Amino acid sequence: MAALRAAVPVLALLGLCPGPAAAATPLVIWHGMGDSCCNPVSMGYIQKLVEKKIPGIYVLSLKIGSNLIQDMENSFFMNVNAQVREVCSQLATDPQLQRGYNAMGFSQGGQFLRAVAQRCPAPPMLNLISIGGQHQGVYGFPRCPGESSHLCDWIRKTLDLGAYTKAVQEHLVQAEYWHDPLKEEDYRKNSIFLADINQERGINETYKKNLMALKKFVMVKFLNDTMVDPPISEWFGFYKSGQAKETIPLQETSLYKEDRLGLQQMDKAGKLVFLGVKGDHLHFSEEWFDSIILPFLQ
Repeated sequence: MAALRAAVPVLALLGLCPGPAAAATPLVIWHGMGDSCCNPVSMGYIQKLVEKKIPGIYVLSLKIGSNLIQDMENSFFMNVNAQVREVCSQLATDPQLQRGYNAMGFSQGGQFLRAVAQRCPAPPMLNLISIGGQHQGVYGFPRCPGESSHLCDWIRKTLDLGAYTKAVQEHLVQAEYWHDPLKEEDYRKNSIFLADINQERGINETYKKNLMALKKFVMVKFLNDTMVDPPISEWFGFYKSGQAKETIPLQETSLYKEDRLGLQQMDKAGKLVFLGVKGDHLHFSEEWFDSIILPFLQ
C-alpha cells in the first residue's frame, strides 16, 4: 500500500494520472429583438440546455435593465452603443469571466456581441457564435415578434420615413443597423452603430486587432428566413450597392476585399465558419444545436 501511495505522485508527474478536470469555458449569451434574458421558451431554454450538456459551465444570459420588461423594451428602444457599454461593464466586473469566455448571440444579439469583441477586449472573448445575426444590417422589416402589434407597424413606418435622422438613430435599435443600399452615403454618414463597427467611415485598427483575436467566428444563416432582409446578411453578405435585388457574399464586398475588419485574414486562417440550417429565423432543433453548436463551446 505504501509503495502504491508513493507511486501516485510519480505517475502524476509523468502525466499518467488525470488531475482535476479543467473547468468549462464560461458562456455569455445575448438575446434578440423582443426577447429577454430569461424567457423559458427561448434564452432560458438555451441556458438550461447548455448547462445540461456541459456540466459545471457558467452561463451569463445578458439582461439590459433592472427587470425582464425593461430588458425586452430596451431591445427596441435603448441606444445600442449604450447597451454595448453596459454589457462591457458587466463582463469586466464578473469574476467568473476574467480568464476568457465564449459568446453566443441570437439575431441582433449576434452583431451586438461582435461590437463587444471589437470594443472591449478584456476579458477576452474566445469564440463568437452568431445565430441569425445581421452583420451587414437589414433593409426591410418583414415581420417582428408580435406580428399583429401596433409596435411593429410603427417601427416599419419610422424606418421607412427617417431611419437616418438623429432622433430615430438615437432611440430606435433597429434603425441603428438599418442599411439602405440605395442610400449608402446616408448610411455611412449617419448610422451611429453598424457603420461604425463595420468600418464604413475609416479604419479603427483596434477594432480590427480585437476581432482578429477570436479563435473562431461562427455565423449561422437560416436557409428559410422570412424575418431578416436580406438573409445573406447573416453570413456578412448584402445587397450589391445601388439596388436591392442582387446580393453578394462577404468575399465580394469591399469590406472583405479591403480587409477593413480583418475578415479576409481570418477567413484564410480558417477562423470564419459559415453554417446553414433549414428553417425560419431562429427555428432549429435541439439535435442540431447539440451536434453543430455545442462542439464550439467545449
